[in-house]
Amino acid sequence: MNRPLKILSLLLPIALLFPGPVQAQSKVDSTKIVRVLSFNILHGRTTKGDFNLDVLANLIKKYDPDLVAMQEVDFKANRSKRYDLATELGWRTHMVPLFGKAMDFDGGEYGEAVLSRYSILQSRVVALPNLPKQEPRAALEVLTIIPAGDTIAFVGTHLAHEGEAGRILQVEKINEAFSQNGYPTILVGDLNAKPESEPIRILQKHWTTSYGDEDPAPTYPSDNPRIKIDYVMFSPANRWKVLERTVIKDTVASDHCAYLVSLQLLPQQ
Repeated sequence: MNRPLKILSLLLPIALLFPGPVQAQSKVDSTKIVRVLSFNILHGRTTKGDFNLDVLANLIKKYDPDLVAMQEVDFKANRSKRYDLATELGWRTHMVPLFGKAMDFDGGEYGEAVLSRYSILQSRVVALPNLPKQEPRAALEVLTIIPAGDTIAFVGTHLAHEGEAGRILQVEKINEAFSQNGYPTILVGDLNAKPESEPIRILQKHWTTSYGDEDPAPTYPSDNPRIKIDYVMFSPANRWKVLERTVIKDTVASDHCAYLVSLQLLPQQ
């Protein structure tokens, strides 16, 4: 066999395996990627019972998110040494902090907080309805600009733990408050609801979940995650693509696993 025919015979099986032209995998534009973290910080107490903000900060720095939604955040409450936890964690992680009050508590306040790698253009706190004898809850929204130049909205929240009836009222308010957002929006937080529950079903009328139904990725308790109650959702569905999701099983930092999701912002259609 002469050399050209020999080469052709060697290439033919490869051509049969790959019948079309082989194209390089498209590279994701890193300026369009947003890494978001949901983190119930247990008001600064570790599962060992000590008050240790460095444990929280080190976890955040290790996973390097662009935006963090934190729940169970104290603002100058007596049980947390009168610290402003959002500002303390912002200083330790070199991120922009913002606290959103849900209620007065123990000589200070209690609610949600956001940490952002980027400057905050605008913010608002939306009070959520609660039933009698339930803790007040809130949703904290910030607008920011990612490196690609796009403006996005980021909402952190914490739903009632006392029962589903209160959570249903709260998710209906969330859908009402944020369904008309003019920017691509990410909803993050401790929702105290399982994926098959009515509150999550109501949220899915407007929001897309970051997990597949076959693997919802349990997040609680941190020492042996069995149920999913911490979430990352987004809207509209055609503006976001999930690239990666990670349940961070740190048994000391909190009784919840932190939940990290990388999203790609897609072009407007």
